[in-house]
This record gives sequence, structure tokens and C-alpha cells, in this order.
Amino acid sequence: MRLQKRLVGSVAVAGVLALALTACGGGGNDGGSDEPTAEAQTVEGADYNPQPRENLEQGGEVTFPIGEITPQMNVNHSDGSVDTARIWEWYNPQTILMTPEGEAEANPAYLTDWTSEVVDGKTVVTFTINPEAVWNDGSPITWKSYEQTWIANRSVDDGYVPNTTDGYSQIESVKQGEDERQAVVTFKSEYPWTDGLFWHILNPNVDSPKVFNEGYVEKAHPEWGAGPYKIDEFDLNGGVITFVPNEKWWGDKPLLDKVTYRVLDSVAAVNAFQNGEVDLVENLSADNLEQLADVEGAETYRAQRAATNLIQLNAERPQLSDLKVREAIFKAVNREQIKEVMWNGLNYTEPEVGSLNLYPFQEGYVDALAEAGYKYDVEAANAALDEAGWALNGDVREKDGQKLEGRMPIFGDDPIVEARAKVLQQQLAQVGFALEIDKRPESDFSTVVTTKDWDLITMGFSSSDPYGVAYMCQIYCSDSGLNLSATSTKEIDKKIADEVSSLPTAEEQNAAGMKLEAEIIAETWGVLPLYNGPWIAMAKEGLANLTPETYTGLDLFGLQPVENVGWEKAAAAE
Repeated sequence: MRLQKRLVGSVAVAGVLALALTACGGGGNDGGSDEPTAEAQTVEGADYNPQPRENLEQGGEVTFPIGEITPQMNVNHSDGSVDTARIWEWYNPQTILMTPEGEAEANPAYLTDWTSEVVDGKTVVTFTINPEAVWNDGSPITWKSYEQTWIANRSVDDGYVPNTTDGYSQIESVKQGEDERQAVVTFKSEYPWTDGLFWHILNPNVDSPKVFNEGYVEKAHPEWGAGPYKIDEFDLNGGVITFVPNEKWWGDKPLLDKVTYRVLDSVAAVNAFQNGEVDLVENLSADNLEQLADVEGAETYRAQRAATNLIQLNAERPQLSDLKVREAIFKAVNREQIKEVMWNGLNYTEPEVGSLNLYPFQEGYVDALAEAGYKYDVEAANAALDEAGWALNGDVREKDGQKLEGRMPIFGDDPIVEARAKVLQQQLAQVGFALEIDKRPESDFSTVVTTKDWDLITMGFSSSDPYGVAYMCQIYCSDSGLNLSATSTKEIDKKIADEVSSLPTAEEQNAAGMKLEAEIIAETWGVLPLYNGPWIAMAKEGLANLTPETYTGLDLFGLQPVENVGWEKAAAAE
């Protein structure tokens, strides 16, 4: 499953691609020497202080910063973001877990068995639910949750607005198995991506489009949750949500006495960590690392992240409705210059990003953007705009009384984000496009994005698992909740279904998906990948099993049990 990532920090690929970074940070050893060094380090894979439960203390509290408590708190809904998912994981079932490398496994607290087989040419997946598993309202977790999750995610035709129909649309039926604690999922044909489905099952009370679409708007519904933690305080206006151990939980005892999320923009989060008010701060730049270098009792973590930062153009705007105009605007974007701004001082490099399906480190990756004919070329961009009838009037092009201009919101007070926006503004000015920068608080992100209150926007797509092509429709179909450029078509929907999703194996789908992606880019020019980037964080010394949620953090594709986040015994004793 793939969701929107809140904006704009340095985000990174996962897997085995090495990062070359300048050693910097607080009191931590960053996986090596305690002494800082000016030489570049090579960093590979995850970096989240994994610790077994026996090494951790029972008790303690943790406070994390978060960009926003999103208005839509249903992680399955199209308006859900990464922050939605982060909060969701702490008070809802984590039925499936995943290693940092992307190997999925059943969480035994919820599933005693999870099998997949092909029967008469159809993939059949059986989920056997732990007989102790209950919702917070006291009702058992049964096969009905799997059926309702399928119903809500299989199509938009019934009025539901899911973040993706990929995979779920390929299911023929969800039925009760041997008893109500077993769900049998039968696909219409062979389906290779079953490990990526049913991660976020729904409470059966979410039983209609109205409840699914509106029931979680500014409401958390703790009674519909389940797991080791429950909501203790939910203050949407104050920007605070806290979790405490759930007395109805049947599994391993949660290690922490209290978990708090505080809404802070990126600058405030860095200051809060420096002042000891939060226990983790993420998405750090070289300037942040310098600011936090003297923080005592802190560890610096450097990992890779499966996410892509990108630009979207709103083709519903008259000045951006022409395909040739959008292509020309993208060709005026100097991605190398933007990366220099974002990674100044980090000594970091990576391959060019040319796909929203696969990352450069993954097998089968192709630079679809280059295959579509893209390259940075200001001269060609100006010529294309001339040909399209957009003539310069002073510094800004015009056509039929319409100026070639657009407004781009940026969120929060991070100076690097603002610097990136100004660089983009200067780049587009070279082709006569007037870009207005609209500063907003970080907490406005979801509302601004989903209401399409923008002409051009920078954001990111973050992946929960390595099955990128499985979610091709989520990125490129006409009803996509991620691709808001309004450039996709029903014809593209059909091509994805017929030429990619219908193929029986992952290898075949990957090859076909990469080929089709290049064609779609050339037909739409609505989204431009910019970069992946490193994911750098600092945490208080001894905080272990960091960032257990999907879509974000230091553990790559990892999804860990939230009950295992805690403090090392040595750290707690000091």
C-alpha cells in the first residue's frame, strides 16, 4: 500500500543502496566511533536500534513530534496521509508485520495462521484469527472485518473513497472459513501481491460509505480499535494524542506507560528535541545536525527510506491544461540543483529517480522518466512554450489574456523547504512562468492537498512495502487519491488493468509496469519525480525499536509491533 508522505524533507530509498554521508551528530556513536569525523561515512540499510524485549525496561514514557493530527483519521481513506497511518498503528490491529528488507509475516497476536495457495487457477488466501483477539468494544475480531475491508477498498462505485483499490479489486469473494475466526479470500485469478493486502482491517461498524468516508473525520473512534495501547487523550485543537496500555490486550505487555504525539512543525520539533521536550526528531538536514551536535545523551541514526519527493501540476487550471505546456515546465526544472539545496552539507548522492513504481535499487527498475523523453533543457522548454502560443510579456508569458503563473504552497518554517521553493521559482522564471510561494502551517497539509488549493505542489509518495507495481493504479489511474494532477484517463486505467494487473507473476507485472509507466508519463506530464534521499533522525539514548509504523521512519519497509518500543535497561537505570 502506498500513501502520501507529508511534504518535503530528505527522503530515501530502502534496501541495500549505500548512502555516503558526512558524520555528524550528538552524543551517539551512529553505528561506529563515538568521535565525530569530517569524513564521509557509508551507511546501508535500516538504522533503528532494534532490541529484543528482554533488553528493555518495563515502564517509561515517550513523546514524539508529528506534523499534524490529520482531519481524516481513517487510514484506508483516500485523504489519509502518513501521519494518519502513524497514529492508526498505535491503537488498531497490526495483523501483518514486515522486516526492514520487506519480508511479510503474520503477527501471532492476531493471526495463528496465514496461508496462500493457487486453487483451480485462482489465488486463495486464508487468515486464521487468534481466538483471543477482540475489539475494544468487546466484540471478537472475525472474518467479517476482512469482508468489510474488501468491500470498502475494492471499488469507488459503491460510494467508498479508499486510498487504493489495487489488489482488492482483484478479489472475487471473502467468506467465512471453518468458523467465524477464519477468513477465506479468493481472487478472480492468480494474484502475486497478496502479502500487501489486509494490513489495516476495519472494525465491522465501519459498514457503509457514509461511516467509512465521514465517521473518522476529526474523530478517532477508540472503541473501534484494538491492540496493546488505547487512546487516553485526544485533543485535536491542542494537537496532542496520547496512548496508554490497553487492559483488553491479550498479547505481550506493552513496554511503555505512555506514548504522546505532539503536533510540531519541523523547526519546532528540532527545538523541542534540543530542549528535551521530545524524544525523537526526524528528517534532519546538515544545519539541524549542527544545531543538535551538543545535545547530550542523544543518538544519531541514518537510514534509507522508500519514498519519492515529487512535483505535481494541477491540469484543471487553464494555464496548465495543455500537455505540451506541462512537459515544458517540467523540462525547466533542474533536479540536480534542487538536490544540492536539500542535501547541502550531507555529501550524499543517489541515482536519478525515474519511476514512481520501483526504486533505483530494486530489481527490474527502469528510468521510465528518461524513456518518456524527459531531460532538463531550458532551451527546449522555451521553444515548446513559444510553439504553444505562450508569448513573453515582460518576464511572464501570456496567451489569450491568461498569464503563465501558478501558486505553490509550502508547509512549516523549515528554511531548507523555503530555499527549495525559491530555487524552483527561479528555475521556472527562466521560461516565463511566475511561481507564487504560499507559506502555510504544516498542520494545513492534508486540507490544502485534498481540496486542491494549489496550482503546483511538492510532496512525497511513501511506500509501506516493496511491491511497487502492485499499486500502479494508485499512482496513475483516473480515480487516484495520490496523483491529483487530473491528467489520468479511463484509457490509462484500462491499460494498467489489461497490460499489467492481469499478469500472473510479480516478474511479469514489474516488466510490463515499467514499460507502461514510460508511456503514461509521456501521455500525461502531471507528476515529476525529484529525488529519494536519506532519512536522518536523532533520538534520546536508549530508545529502542524506533519508528514501528508503516510508511515512514528508520526501519525501511519494517513494520514492528508497537508494544516493543521502549527504553533499554541500561538507559533506564542511568
